[in-house]
Amino acid sequence: MRLKLKSSKIQETDSYSESLGWSTEVGRTLTDQNTPKSSEPETIKHQCKMCGSMMVTRKPKSSKYTITCPHCESEEQFG
Repeated sequence: MRLKLKSSKIQETDSYSESLGWSTEVGRTLTDQNTPKSSEPETIKHQCKMCGSMMVTRKPKSSKYTITCPHCESEEQFG
């Protein structure tokens, strides 16, 4: 009974025109959704083993790298 009352209020004519999912707006550019966003930081924090000072350096491009402490000039090798 209730469905009959609601369906009687629905209009038979529909003004929606389908355009097969494509946008017809001019000037709108779509970007690639599959591009990975860099969530890793561009810098790393490191604590010197000799003096304990904290250093912030750029993230190394290779797996083997060396960090030299500016305070005590000790070198630490990684990788």
